[in-house]
Amino acid sequence: MPIGPFVNGSAVLLGGLLGAFMGVKLPERVRASLNPLFGLTSAGLGIMAIPSVKYYAAVVLASVLGLAIGEWLYLEKGINKGAGKLRGVVDKIFPPVQGLSPDEFVEKFVAILVLFCASGTGVFGSMNEGMTGDPSILYIKTILDFFTAGIFAITLGYAVSTIAIPQLAIQLTLFFLATLIVPLTTPEMRADFAACGGLIMLATGFRIMGIKSFPVANMLPGLILVMPISHLWATYIAN
Repeated sequence: MPIGPFVNGSAVLLGGLLGAFMGVKLPERVRASLNPLFGLTSAGLGIMAIPSVKYYAAVVLASVLGLAIGEWLYLEKGINKGAGKLRGVVDKIFPPVQGLSPDEFVEKFVAILVLFCASGTGVFGSMNEGMTGDPSILYIKTILDFFTAGIFAITLGYAVSTIAIPQLAIQLTLFFLATLIVPLTTPEMRADFAACGGLIMLATGFRIMGIKSFPVANMLPGLILVMPISHLWATYIAN
């Protein structure tokens, strides 16, 4: 029975609700000044994940191929449309977010959607619990996500809480597939996976801070490719 994914999803839901409630009480200048901090936090998480890499060349190759696939499939364009529709629905239920244009909202929402749903910690934590029954990794992520969701919701409003739905769906899927996936992986493959996720989180941070608008959603297929490429690299090139 999965425990960690439900605990993690509940933290995002509750943190988003509390942050949005507090956000309407904060002056606009305070909410605006928080955005660089959000981006810096995401970049910091990415930097922490990258040093564990085993075969960086394999990670780069997976990232390049993943981005090409994402661009070909127009992943970010589809997510942008979904985020725009979501904001319309949420604004009908809760007070609309003030001070953000539709384009600014979509830009930031897509970035944090990737941050919450595609982190190496969440993916590996779900796989680990499915294989071993130990939810401790997701418990650590739960603490971080609660505060992160609250901080982001201060500027993006109640829509942040809805991220709990795709996050839960992804983690539950990985939990039930873990018995098939985990026995096929090695510590090196998982380290390269975390590094690939770290690059995406670093790109997310740059995007939130307005330094460079990386197509983070289009980079996601790299997470699917990185472990097989890491294995092939270790088998045929590194040795």
